[in-house]
Amino acid sequence: MARKVSTKKRPSRDKIVLNERFKIESEVFDKPTLLSLMRIMQKGVINRMEYPISTGKEANVFLATTSSEQSVAVKIYKIETTHFLRRKEYLEGDPRYKKFRGRERDFVFAFAQKEFKNLQICERAGVHAPRPLFLEKNIVVMEFLGREGRAYPVMSTVGPAEGDLESILEDMRKLYRAGLVHADLSEYNIMVWEGPPYIIDWGQAVALGHKRSEEYLERDVYNILKYFAFFGLNRDPKAILAWIRDDALK
Repeated sequence: MARKVSTKKRPSRDKIVLNERFKIESEVFDKPTLLSLMRIMQKGVINRMEYPISTGKEANVFLATTSSEQSVAVKIYKIETTHFLRRKEYLEGDPRYKKFRGRERDFVFAFAQKEFKNLQICERAGVHAPRPLFLEKNIVVMEFLGREGRAYPVMSTVGPAEGDLESILEDMRKLYRAGLVHADLSEYNIMVWEGPPYIIDWGQAVALGHKRSEEYLERDVYNILKYFAFFGLNRDPKAILAWIRDDALK
């Protein structure tokens, strides 16, 4: 099994900036976020912001450069958005945020903090995920998954390769042993390249103490197996779930 070759050309930096400028300024770069970015730069975490590499309802991801000309990803959670209140189940049910009470802006900060902590857990557990680098309120700086300024594609656009399913399931097992469930796993938040696939978007991931963590795990497993079944790779969901859970109990 081989992934499709992407024919998408990398857009010029000027074109990206022009196309996204209004959207970025109105949705992301409000005054508090600009102040946070200034603090990050003053601390030497990044030297300059480049251009957006991913946009979404809750957050945008930008390419940034360090003083040593290394590329990093800067994920900025949008402060002025209503989407977080719809996803509060991932926060309020997590034992790490059991007593959380706050305004919508506090939910945004908590999601950024939660993603950073979850990425730290992934790093310790050996899960293929971006390496966390720095957290400042609604901004998460992390490892850039890409090459020459171009982010790796997501699996939904190029398809899987041989060994991808086994790698993803092994990461899910490691994650469960570390006490965490992704809770939104699909082909749309898995980045692929020549090596093993990387799982992204960790803001909603929950600790096993969450009252719905097992439900989320089952959903993750079924989503992944359903996707790979289209490519002729069939696995028994119940057997996979037993394998993930049993290993965690040993």
